Amino acid sequence: MSVTRTRLSRSTLWRYGIGSLGTGGFATLPGLVLVYYLTDTLGVTAIAAGLILTVSKVWDVVIDPIIGGRSDFSLVRSGSRRRFMVMGGFALPVFFVLTFSVVPGLPPLASAIWVAVAFMLCATAFSFFQVPYIALPAELTRRYDERTRLLTWRVVMLAVAILLFGAGGPILRDLAPGNPYLGYLLMAVVAGALLGVGMLVSASVAPRNVPEPEARPTASLVQNYRGGIRALIRSQPFRVLIATYMLQGIATGMMLAGAQYVATWVLGSQDGVTFLFVALIAPALLLTPVWGGIAKRIGKERSFWFASLIFLIAAASLVMLLWSPGWWVYIPVAVAGGAYAGMQSLPMAMLPDVISHDSARHGAGRAGVFGGLWTAGETAGMAFGATALTIVLAVTGYQESTGVEAVTQTDGTVTGIVLSFSVVPAVAMLLSLLTLSRYRLRKHDIEPEGTTGG
Repeated sequence: MSVTRTRLSRSTLWRYGIGSLGTGGFATLPGLVLVYYLTDTLGVTAIAAGLILTVSKVWDVVIDPIIGGRSDFSLVRSGSRRRFMVMGGFALPVFFVLTFSVVPGLPPLASAIWVAVAFMLCATAFSFFQVPYIALPAELTRRYDERTRLLTWRVVMLAVAILLFGAGGPILRDLAPGNPYLGYLLMAVVAGALLGVGMLVSASVAPRNVPEPEARPTASLVQNYRGGIRALIRSQPFRVLIATYMLQGIATGMMLAGAQYVATWVLGSQDGVTFLFVALIAPALLLTPVWGGIAKRIGKERSFWFASLIFLIAAASLVMLLWSPGWWVYIPVAVAGGAYAGMQSLPMAMLPDVISHDSARHGAGRAGVFGGLWTAGETAGMAFGATALTIVLAVTGYQESTGVEAVTQTDGTVTGIVLSFSVVPAVAMLLSLLTLSRYRLRKHDIEPEGTTGG
């Protein structure tokens, strides 16, 4: 297929970027409120809430390579990945609303089953969009720096989505005081509509071109998994990058799921979660283009390492909440937000390089396989972070409720919440720096000296 070597148009940038309204919103809002919805509205135990998240993300790991392979097959047959993206854009809002529309009065077990089934369907619809969406940058441009530009714009939109859904979601939920069921339903309807719009608009950027003759899609179920395994085995840069991103997903997933608990039980303000998100995302909006400029000077890999180190230090400093909870928490959260912008934009810009590197050596037509593996790793990391939080809550004796009775938490539980928001994520970030140090791909491996930029 024809892949441009010239600068990408503004239309391409914004249409691709707006897809992050869907991907960022879906990653943020359930990660922020779903566990809390289960434990503090539906009366589901913390460990059962963690099990629901784990099962849904194991399902993601199972289906994402299949969707990736089928997306490659669709590319060869029809010349575009658009069909999968449109299917996801229409289906996700429906299942998202269903996830947060549990009938009041159901027993906790029935409520847990309801949410588990609905959220698995929701995750499936999301994968139909996300997997081909991730594969697109490698097909939109061959240029190393243009991919950074494309993904920088995407992360700007991602930051907007995180702020919009992370801060706005709880506000919508709290518009029905005394009726949390109605509040969550209202939140889901508005959020689901925005998710669908972002995805459907972004689907229009998928190229409609004749595939290259050498493209070799995987068609059968077994071939899809074999293709994914072969991609992991042969591509050392991909193994390193996905391992790093998964570890960082565990860290950020744990902090995201823990934010509502920190606001409620440490800061003493359920509304504090909105301020935490503003502190996190405002710097990210400002600094995302800055990370793109830094990457252009010193390389994506070194920039990613620095962003990760800054986030690690900021997360570790939050352990001071054990002794002195207060307004100061927004300062390290803001520092983490600035670093988070780089942690999102830079690996996303590195992934198309990995795909191109593999294509140059083993032939084209496998971007969907890589996209499926990446989506599986990303969602699994975020989910395992939230699951780790529920394990800590369960071990420390967290008291669940149905949102009407008053409960208190022990000092040990509050300590567990703080550690889950600080030290444990910092350890995961440290491990991610160790894996990142093994990434060897550089600009000259992707775009040899003397290549024209058009």
